[in-house]
Amino acid sequence: MNEDVVLIVDDVPENLSLLHDALDEAGYAVLVATNGESALLRARQSLPDVILLDAVMPGMDGFEVARQLKANPATEHIPIIFMTGLTDTEHVVAAFSVGSADYVTKPIRPSEVLARIARHVQSARQMHQARSVLDAYGQACMAIRPTDGAMLWQTPLSRTLMQKYGSQDAARLAASIHEWLQVALTKPQPPAPLEIMGEEGRMVCALHGRTDEGECLVVLHEESNTAMTRVLVESFRLTLREAEVLYWVIHGKTNRDIGDILGISHRTINKHLENLFEKLGVETRTAAAAVAMRRLQQPG
Repeated sequence: MNEDVVLIVDDVPENLSLLHDALDEAGYAVLVATNGESALLRARQSLPDVILLDAVMPGMDGFEVARQLKANPATEHIPIIFMTGLTDTEHVVAAFSVGSADYVTKPIRPSEVLARIARHVQSARQMHQARSVLDAYGQACMAIRPTDGAMLWQTPLSRTLMQKYGSQDAARLAASIHEWLQVALTKPQPPAPLEIMGEEGRMVCALHGRTDEGECLVVLHEESNTAMTRVLVESFRLTLREAEVLYWVIHGKTNRDIGDILGISHRTINKHLENLFEKLGVETRTAAAAVAMRRLQQPG
């Protein structure tokens, strides 16, 4: 007997009855919601294995339900299969943009729905097992759909890092990662990691691989200012203060900004820049930043 749980969300009684009977006969445990608010409540309470979601409902429509489910860490991993009209192309596009895993068209064909559910339940179970292992070992990992950049799931540590480095503009961070992935997937060789600079260090995003479903697995790790400063000291024979100045030059900070951060005068900043330019063999801030970034991007 199948123990997987399916939540059906539809305001049309005939659709609910048809799907409920087919799923119940196939051995699924079936939950029902007739509007968006009750769907969100049932999803949070029962954490179903998959959600069949009607796109168009009075009040809160299916798209808003999906947005809220994907925004909640407790429910973001649940596969959503939208149910939409045969000619509603814009609904299909909208469904994928809010994080759906699949869609079926109306009139509903139970055999097709059962096949889609079985596929996504199996994939979700595999991903759950993978997430559990990653969580247990404290790994920061997330799965992203490369076509639209939708975040399909992420481990708690990944969520923490994304919130930290996207605190100023989460949408911009997500767009940067999506753009990097699109370019990376065109390369025959493993792509260079994406580096996101922050006030206290940098977050490095590396493409680990792809799932059978085509999802991109991205592993994140954070490198602190202290660690990077130490690399600069050792690589270019800089003093600690010179390395700190160079670190903030990489960040694009002005002399005034650097002086404020380090608590030293702007005139002293100029002197440190002169010294490190000589040690790096460059003449401009841009060239110094480029040389330093190349070194920091090298493994080990």
